[in-house]
Amino acid sequence: MLLVRHGQSEWNATGRWQGGADPDLTELGRRQAFHAAARIGTVDVIVASPLIRALETAQIISAQIGIGPVVVESDLAERDAGEWEGLTRAEIEQQWPGYLGHDRWPLGYEGHDELMERIKGALARIEAEYRGAQLLVLTHGGVIGALERDAGLPWERMPNLGARALVHHGNRIEIGERLVLVDDDELTIPSQI
Repeated sequence: MLLVRHGQSEWNATGRWQGGADPDLTELGRRQAFHAAARIGTVDVIVASPLIRALETAQIISAQIGIGPVVVESDLAERDAGEWEGLTRAEIEQQWPGYLGHDRWPLGYEGHDELMERIKGALARIEAEYRGAQLLVLTHGGVIGALERDAGLPWERMPNLGARALVHHGNRIEIGERLVLVDDDELTIPSQI
């Protein structure tokens, strides 16, 4: 499986926490997806979170590489950020001083264990359904970051169209290398896709 973070959303562009909110991709996000498709390689199935920023990214890639339809898996959605959804880091720091960076969360925030149970369940279902297939999975930075944390890896921000290879062995997940499928300075594709 190649887990890929979606293209830039409207809230990525303004620095707002998204969580389960559902802002659209920006035009840059659409171009990122279009450009990244050329680096995907061979896949058999594309699976995506139902949130529009991941689903539209998957649909653009699907159209470019000719694989589809995109399969939607609801448990690949981003972590619920509770009361922080729609806020910037500055607004969070103002309203919840000292929370950021100290494992303190607002009401409604989906905890690590709850998120991991959901993600592992989704990946197990995908592996069982498509065993042996090359899978492209469009999801979110928080989802990929939680898998990395669970594997004991240090936190590092996942850029839009950043990716993490993984192998699902049925009873365990093997985390592979990190990849960047598109650098924004490479985007020379016309804005209308």
